[in-house]
Amino acid sequence: MTRVHPFAGNTFDRLAERRKDTEWLRQQLTRDDLRILPVWRGKVLIESMEKMPRLAEITRASFISAELNHDELILLGEFHDQLFFALSLPNEVEPALTSAAQFHDLRAVSGLLQRDELSLLGYARALVHWRSTHQFCGKCGSRNLPQHAGHVMACSNTDCGQHSFPRLDPAVIVLITDGERVLLGRQSRFPPGRYSTIAGFVEWAESIEEAVIREAHEETGVTVDQVQYHSSQPWPFPSSLMLGFIAHATTTDITLNDGELEDARWFSLHDIASGAVSLPPPQSISFALIEHWYDSKSSRRLRD
Repeated sequence: MTRVHPFAGNTFDRLAERRKDTEWLRQQLTRDDLRILPVWRGKVLIESMEKMPRLAEITRASFISAELNHDELILLGEFHDQLFFALSLPNEVEPALTSAAQFHDLRAVSGLLQRDELSLLGYARALVHWRSTHQFCGKCGSRNLPQHAGHVMACSNTDCGQHSFPRLDPAVIVLITDGERVLLGRQSRFPPGRYSTIAGFVEWAESIEEAVIREAHEETGVTVDQVQYHSSQPWPFPSSLMLGFIAHATTTDITLNDGELEDARWFSLHDIASGAVSLPPPQSISFALIEHWYDSKSSRRLRD
């Protein structure tokens, strides 16, 4: 069964074939009704927080500031028959827009937004972050310039010619179980009482299954086998692709080896059902992994 998590399942057309069509882009960028998703300090613009939150559809004509720098716009695609671009706004002060909307942390409001809008906002946030971290060529140090509707950063040094593309960082996230319990850990930045599944980035010279085994042992001291793929989730904080797995523990003694976690414990079905542990947000793949295990073991579903 295909599992679609929040930030995925998008319903927009990326219009990738239009990114190199400079004449078409020039025509679109003169339209006052083109839609812009501004991103400011990693925050996105949201309206109607008191009712049903939704993304703020800001038109080109809505900007009070000086004329837009079209080189800063990033083509997102067509969404609900409207053309959308992302735009990073200067960090100094919160920009003045002709809108009652406000900037919010996307992670904080992700559980309140419609799935298709969440996907588009996550796409915008991730691309803006990538642009902000690739202003200079990593090969020669010269200034990078945007090309292909913002989806390529090209070195301005013609003797270099290096091109940078939006990066995606693969990370494994695993629910470890000994059959009757699951192993969850907590980082110091988590809210009080919250525990989550084990996660870490894939390194060079290893498969994703090997990354699961390594991360499990590095973070908890537990050895695992029977690594089974579950599902994946794009995670724009800032640019990860979370690859979800379930693995069987062959040892159960916990040792916090690398200092990533401040605590790790085994939890039973009863612990989870009784609320003895605070779980990750429902919009995360971590929650989905726990929910999958719980529902397969219990006569009552976790969210019933």
